[in-house]
Amino acid sequence: MKKIVCACGYENPEGTHLCAQCGRPLTKEDEEKKVVDMRYDGTAIRSKTYKTSFIDRIWNFFSSVKVGVSLIVITLVLAAIGTFLPQIMFVSVPPGMETIDVYEEKYGFFGKIYYVLGFSNIYASWWFQTIVGMLAVSIIIASLDRGIPLYKALKHQRVRRHASFMKRQRLVSETVEDEKQAVETFELAEQTLKSMRYHVRREQGALLAEKGRFSRFGPYINHVGLIVFITGVMLRLMPGFYVDESLWVREGETTAIPGVEGYYIKNNQFILETYDEKDLKGQDSERVEQAINTRAKNYQTDVTLYKEDGTPLAGDTADLQKIGQYSIQVNKPLKYDGFALYQTDFKQDELKTMTFDLVNKTSEKSLGQITIDLRNPKKEYVINKQTKVELQKYYPDFTEFKDGEPQTASSIPNNPAFIFKMVTPEQPKGETSFVAIRQTLEPFGETTYKMKFQSVETRDASNLTVRKDKTLPILLVGGIIFMIGVTMGSYWSHRRIWLQRTEDGRVLLAAHTNKNWFSMKKDVSEVCTSAHLTDYHDQLEEREKQ
Repeated sequence: MKKIVCACGYENPEGTHLCAQCGRPLTKEDEEKKVVDMRYDGTAIRSKTYKTSFIDRIWNFFSSVKVGVSLIVITLVLAAIGTFLPQIMFVSVPPGMETIDVYEEKYGFFGKIYYVLGFSNIYASWWFQTIVGMLAVSIIIASLDRGIPLYKALKHQRVRRHASFMKRQRLVSETVEDEKQAVETFELAEQTLKSMRYHVRREQGALLAEKGRFSRFGPYINHVGLIVFITGVMLRLMPGFYVDESLWVREGETTAIPGVEGYYIKNNQFILETYDEKDLKGQDSERVEQAINTRAKNYQTDVTLYKEDGTPLAGDTADLQKIGQYSIQVNKPLKYDGFALYQTDFKQDELKTMTFDLVNKTSEKSLGQITIDLRNPKKEYVINKQTKVELQKYYPDFTEFKDGEPQTASSIPNNPAFIFKMVTPEQPKGETSFVAIRQTLEPFGETTYKMKFQSVETRDASNLTVRKDKTLPILLVGGIIFMIGVTMGSYWSHRRIWLQRTEDGRVLLAAHTNKNWFSMKKDVSEVCTSAHLTDYHDQLEEREKQ
């Protein structure tokens, strides 16, 4: 690194504007300024000094305030677009439907594009996380680029400065005094400054009074808070930190809770209560008529919570440790061990089983019945040694025939259809029949036997939202740190007053603050009055008047 040697003999790093030892301007540009730039006390800033190498360009790009502000604006705009339509965690997806289909059905083509581009789950999308990551890098680099030089400059600042440094401050006072008067002036000034809660340092013939230095680091405290906050946001993509899942669980079923390893839940019963006349007594008759037995007063799921104690099989609770029984209602979630289960939706009368009778079409004589579990059907149902029914194909949600092949919309048994092969004593080679609700087809010719529908068993299904968020404490800490930085930077200012006597018998006073010059002028005026100094003049105002 190149060094800039000041007239006082002190070696300053390349890019320094004011000598760290005496305060002299080190460049022609600074020498021509009537009021010196004190933003970083004239220290060398890396992004303003080194601009040639590839690393320098990357550093300078991310340290730019314009880039940082642009990234913040882009982030806010994208987040705002994410509010146009509900986020995916607030959209109820019926069993058997895809999320993209729900968006397209409700919001048309715009909803489909909205989902495809990732705006429906914007905070978890890779491109949004990339922009947030770039913003975090920008904040870190900008803080290091400016914060470290400023800290060093303020920590090692000298009490005595060169006259050129004093005369280039915005507020300056110059008084001619003999040595005895100067001693008295310094004593009076020190007493006044201490009464105003300034921290005073004195060297031979020089005084530096300072207060509110910590306020200069308010923006950097803001940056720390933002980094902590952004870290919390990005941790939501890490497994185990953030869970927002939808879970359909049917009555009698035991299923693992997604995103919460080791926990299982059993749906014991779903309860739906509607309003009756007593509940709506005294209200508008038309509204009462519309609401009775139609509008939900309460819907809840009575569940049993289990914890894994081994490796259980699906639906088997033998190796599960029972935690307890709970009722999950709207706005009354089940909360346990850092996660919560919310009641968000339900589906009544979902088909569970269907029972068929194998009968002779002519005599109506039955050879026996079979019951099909629509969630877990068997491939073969044996009635006796000579009679059985083979389930060749199963279509849980039959929609139509396409090119002669039956189609199913989903794996949910909303409209079950079957292709049966019926093996009977009369037809040992078997007969094939396609059976759907209110529809029976015989693709290979007329059959002797048929599968006659007998009964159906239904059950209710509950939709639970699983929420777990370990990042909330991190987000809270980040927000608190950010607000501390805002408070530091908004309600305090860094004020400095230099007072020193020159060899030719003059007493120079100079003052600087990073903001609130009106209050700074009041302090300087009080010092000038109490110490019998010539009143200050504001060089910036004088230059503007000229």
